[in-house]
Amino acid sequence: MIAIIDYGVGNLFSLQSSLKFLGLQAAVTNQEQDLIAADKIILPGVGAFSDAIRKLRNTGIVDTLLTQAKSGKPILGICLGMQLLFDKSFEYGQHTGLGLIPGFIGSIQEDLPERASDGGEAQPYKLKVPHIGWNSLKIEKEDPIFKYIESGDFVYYVHSYYAKECSENIIGSSNYDIQIPGVMRNKNVYGMQFHPEKSGATGLNLLKAFNEIQV
Repeated sequence: MIAIIDYGVGNLFSLQSSLKFLGLQAAVTNQEQDLIAADKIILPGVGAFSDAIRKLRNTGIVDTLLTQAKSGKPILGICLGMQLLFDKSFEYGQHTGLGLIPGFIGSIQEDLPERASDGGEAQPYKLKVPHIGWNSLKIEKEDPIFKYIESGDFVYYVHSYYAKECSENIIGSSNYDIQIPGVMRNKNVYGMQFHPEKSGATGLNLLKAFNEIQV
């Protein structure tokens, strides 16, 4: 069984529906006993880091989540849920994360390089933020999570902040004038900055592979 953590900051229906489509048993929960009983745990999330980490801590299950991670249980963070796995975030201040993946979360807007428009003489510009839409995923390191996909397959992003100083744990990335860490791994803890549940067949195949992971 896969436990999907419900802490009030995500649309869980599409994720649960994707897992159901794959024939996988999943339960939406914020109960300690469910996390302990689960074979794997998914931490989803949308919105702002500070609000999300506060609501997650208010559930009272953070210590259980950290204990399950330490025990070797596969854990997957999705979008904001992935960002919560990091040491800290600088989204509207500085906020402490779960510390399961080394690094921090910073602003895409601040790091995008300026570049000339196609005309060459117009004022420099940056790509739009939020980074929204389909982008190809480059596999940086071979991993069981990529069992059913290929480098270059497309996934769907919606975010304004991204992971930084985490190069050792990047196993898949996308280009948006800067390298966007798309898939992270630190031992049994995975993160996906994009939404696999909104990424068509590629996303379903990533979720399928996550379900099969043995660590």
